[in-house]
Amino acid sequence: MKAIVQHEYGTTDVLELTDLPEPEAGPDEVVVRVRAAAVDPGVRHLMEGTPYLVRLMGFGVRRPKARVRGLDFSGVVHAVGDGVTRFQRGDEVFGTCKGSFAEYALTTVDKLARKPERLGFEEAAAVPISAFTALQALRDRGRVAPRQKVLIIGAGGGVGTFAVQIAKAFGAEVDGVCGPGKVDLVRSLGADTVFDYTREAFGGGYDLILDTAGNRSLTSLRKALTPRGTLVIVGGENDGRWIGPVGRNLRALILGPFVKQKLRGLFSTENQDDLQTLRALIEAEKLTPVIDRAYSLADVPEAIRYTSEGHARGKVVITV
Repeated sequence: MKAIVQHEYGTTDVLELTDLPEPEAGPDEVVVRVRAAAVDPGVRHLMEGTPYLVRLMGFGVRRPKARVRGLDFSGVVHAVGDGVTRFQRGDEVFGTCKGSFAEYALTTVDKLARKPERLGFEEAAAVPISAFTALQALRDRGRVAPRQKVLIIGAGGGVGTFAVQIAKAFGAEVDGVCGPGKVDLVRSLGADTVFDYTREAFGGGYDLILDTAGNRSLTSLRKALTPRGTLVIVGGENDGRWIGPVGRNLRALILGPFVKQKLRGLFSTENQDDLQTLRALIEAEKLTPVIDRAYSLADVPEAIRYTSEGHARGKVVITV
């Protein structure tokens, strides 16, 4: 099979389209013929091995343990292990794996669900990682509730476009912050008010703020919250090569016990229950992925470079 492989950490120059043996399914595993995959900021971090904290978290200190990049995917079940009864060859599925930038991917049943019927393969591949993050940030960490006033910072990006729709599905009043080229998009997703950060500042009185952008201080964000409001921090690209976006999460954790507001970070997890929740929202037409552009498998390096610029409207996908 063809796959995008890396043997060392580095820029997109370390990525190579090459041939690998097709994976074989163990007892509880599933081999999927990948039809589409998605690119998110985490792909670049794993490719570069930065922040260096990533390497200490089990991804490989000197070189990456997993040689094929990519996490999200959609496709068709190719083979199943002896212990798998929930899926069979030919099923259209979506989910996560270790190495989706390939013609075939190996995953487990707990990271897989049937593809939503109303989505094509490219749209379905765009869902898992970014939508997991948005759902868990709002529902689990933010405790979003009907009629709350919610602000999504970075509302036009991969996580943000899902977050706006999920917050609306939970009955919240949702405002969004984004760049000038994404204002109409964010408004079309259901945002009640959209702020172009190059021209205007957002106000205050928010019950919940989800910040996916990573370039605002905790002080400025707390000023926009109600006295007992909640701030959830997701990602960001600051604090250098050692701890990167984890830095603001750590500062929020340290400050949290001393203030009445709830300051929380998030490290999302992949699980089938949430994948099924997202599938239900999609089938109910409450959640629709936004695709900026699609690249071929051979053009994965260019797709990662484009995503890293931070200008994508929604998600970038790979057609396999």
